[in-house]
Amino acid sequence: MTIERFMVAGQLTPVSHYCHSVRAGNLVWVSGVVGMRSDGSIPDDTVAQFDIAMDAMDACLRAAGGKPKHVVKVQVFMTDISERAAINTRRIDYFGEHLPASTLVEVSALVDPRMKVEIECQAVLPE
Repeated sequence: MTIERFMVAGQLTPVSHYCHSVRAGNLVWVSGVVGMRSDGSIPDDTVAQFDIAMDAMDACLRAAGGKPKHVVKVQVFMTDISERAAINTRRIDYFGEHLPASTLVEVSALVDPRMKVEIECQAVLPE
């Protein structure tokens, strides 16, 4: 089986030793993405951060050949879980009828103290 690793143009440079996404056969893993713009700025608003992170996740997924309908699992990490309802509309818009398995947890902090949300996902592409 061929394993492909993707560094996606226009995405933030990884802060450690990893790539944006990996494809092995018809399986895709997208590394955690955050709500930081390419210029390094981070909005104060959780929803704005979530929108940036969702766009980054989508770009990394598509670089590996995936689409929203292929996502089978999504993990969302938030520093304030009480804001979950505020991000739900974007999740509904993105996944539509293709409901993934999902985990959402509150964490004490992310890699930058201004960050409020991080998302990762796994996808299965058609054979």
